[in-house]
Amino acid sequence: MVYKRLDALREVVSGLNRLLILPHNDPDPDAIAGALALRYLLVERLNIKSLIAYKGIIGRAENKALMRYLGKPFRHLTSTTLRHADAVALVDTQPGTGNNPLPLDRSPVIVIDHHPSRELTRDVRFADVRSDVGATSTILTEYLQGANLEPPPALATALFYGIKSDTLGLGRGATQADVNAYFYLQPRIDIDALVEIEHAQVPVEYFRSFDAALHAVSAYDGVLIAYIGQMAYPDLAAEIADLLLRLEGTRWVICIGVHRDELILSVRTRGRQEGAGKLAQHLVGEQGTAGGHGTMAAGHLPLNGEDPAQVAAQISQRALRYLKVSPEREGKPLF
Repeated sequence: MVYKRLDALREVVSGLNRLLILPHNDPDPDAIAGALALRYLLVERLNIKSLIAYKGIIGRAENKALMRYLGKPFRHLTSTTLRHADAVALVDTQPGTGNNPLPLDRSPVIVIDHHPSRELTRDVRFADVRSDVGATSTILTEYLQGANLEPPPALATALFYGIKSDTLGLGRGATQADVNAYFYLQPRIDIDALVEIEHAQVPVEYFRSFDAALHAVSAYDGVLIAYIGQMAYPDLAAEIADLLLRLEGTRWVICIGVHRDELILSVRTRGRQEGAGKLAQHLVGEQGTAGGHGTMAAGHLPLNGEDPAQVAAQISQRALRYLKVSPEREGKPLF
């Protein structure tokens, strides 16, 4: 199957001079690694040069460390870069999701992603969307193997970390494909670099944010909701949600924060079939964008001048009703 996909990819990019690769906004390790692997594949096997650009912030300490290790291969996207691109590839995202900078009136020629398929993706010339796979890095690792390309240690490390972070070390939503890619990459990684990335130092504000978040939690019989207010970077809501999910007896976590002019929410649940993505979409409604998997999801909601605390309170009430918890109940603090 992978050989047919590589042939189809070759046909799509044939004749292109330069391709623009876009990961999702505020790219995480899986998006970073997937974009790099696609660029490596295109230049090494198809002689197609490409540029990787992104919108947003790389704020999480581990993600910053990963980018430093890789030599900062991405650049911030400008309107000029987007306008002059021959064609666009989306990695770890899809058209119409609202979490990438591609205008709705412009279709990419390539989409490679592991999130649930979107309607606009059906019209893309080359689309490999596998929602049953735990990481986009897994798909790109298969491509490198199929093309008989040995990933350099830095790329292997990025891909390995992309799979590890998105599947929590193969413990969340991983399939046999993820396992195969993980153990294919493992002997090829830069172990010392991976340790440095995973244990990147953080500023004191990081701990202040966590302290504030822990004091903001409201607990309702296994459901934790926290509004943490202003965030230094958009990934903070996901970091805190991951931490809170470890609390004994917790089934659901909804963490809500503000970054710039958006309300950002992160949803986590322990059950693989629980439908975190559906909950996130329900919470933002038609006013925002959301997506994810059975166990993890995220949503963005433009504030448009509204009071973020009031909007967060409305979302919290909506979440309680969805999870069949009486909204009239008062949540308990953790301590």
